[in-house]
Amino acid sequence: MASVLLYHVVGDLTVGKPELVEFCDVETVESAIRAIGESTECGIPVWKRSSHVGMIENNEMRQQRFVGILTSLDIISFLAKTPCLEDQDKAMKTQVSDVVVPNNTLLKIVDPGTRLIDALEMMKQGVRRLLVPKSKVWKGMSKRFSILYNGKWLKNIDNGSSNNLIANANRPSSSSAAAYMRDKFCCLSREDMIRFLIGCLGALAPLPLSSISSLGVVNLNYSSIEASLPAVEATQKHPGDPTAVAVVEITQDGRHKILGEISASKLWKCDYLAAAWALANLSAGQFVMGAEDNVSSRLLPDFSVNSTIEENKVANGGGSARARKFSSRSIGFNPVSPSFGMGRTMYRGRSAPLTCKTSSSLAAVMAQMLSHRANHVWVTEDDNDDVLVGMVSYADILVAVTKQPAAFIPSTRSITELASEIQS
Repeated sequence: MASVLLYHVVGDLTVGKPELVEFCDVETVESAIRAIGESTECGIPVWKRSSHVGMIENNEMRQQRFVGILTSLDIISFLAKTPCLEDQDKAMKTQVSDVVVPNNTLLKIVDPGTRLIDALEMMKQGVRRLLVPKSKVWKGMSKRFSILYNGKWLKNIDNGSSNNLIANANRPSSSSAAAYMRDKFCCLSREDMIRFLIGCLGALAPLPLSSISSLGVVNLNYSSIEASLPAVEATQKHPGDPTAVAVVEITQDGRHKILGEISASKLWKCDYLAAAWALANLSAGQFVMGAEDNVSSRLLPDFSVNSTIEENKVANGGGSARARKFSSRSIGFNPVSPSFGMGRTMYRGRSAPLTCKTSSSLAAVMAQMLSHRANHVWVTEDDNDDVLVGMVSYADILVAVTKQPAAFIPSTRSITELASEIQS
């Protein structure tokens, strides 16, 4: 295990992180869409409104108020429901509490002095966010490293009494402690962890240059859906972590040829209403490849959200509708060939899934995920870019960097044999 994981603490990663602004479950879906666009990992933590006005919460009370993490795919799946398509204005004003999937275990409050290795272990077990106090007086510091905390440089002094002096100098007075320590938190995601680790590749050697297949990082248990099936069925597969479903064509030999994906990361900053209509009305293949305004009516007769909803409004005697035209650009995709499923050629653009090969190095995959702000990468065969093998997620990478591969750990027997050979 790399020593950098033992010597660093969570507080090192909070430098420059903005203060957490809680998003309450009484906010509307429309507000959540704006908040998700500015978030990391395509989702936002959702909280219950504090009922203890004027009181200082302890960690347990704050943890109990945490509801879950709301993603872009959660919202689009909700907006794709028939009642929401019939009245989009009402759907956009729905409270987030009716959309978010409750899961109180996705976030954990930790002390800034928590070792980085312990934080990574938490995230390996399913924690996606770490809530770290920013205003709390931190008595410790990273061994061998200088850090910036509370706006002051803390020097590494091995003398314990000197450490106490520094801590006391930075500690706020008791009279102002209550006001100073209230609601001063920042949130760390797994993306923050990966971003920190990629800056320490030398300390992680030889793992970063090893292939993901040799490290056993490739996860073979991924969610997929055939391109000919309705796109909305992807939301019924409950992909979990990461929230991604591969859209595939099954070849004659039974292998999966990846066309695209329906995921929170792909739908992160899209037109949510247009994407919701497309999810409810198109096949999975049409959804991921996109459909332009000039696509032939033989395949895609009418992509007008407005036309379908207006007919329902007239039939129901009123309501409101937002005039929107679905196209690949409206949900973040580029034009593709209209001959989907009929001898078409694979389009490689924004709609193309993020892929790597089984021989790709761990460092390359980490850089790829960070550069695209994605929490997963699909893995394909070395000799065929379209044949899907598995996927690599943040959790898989964290497992790799915290566990030394067996190939790099010599056994006692081999060392003994080597010593005997030297002696002879």
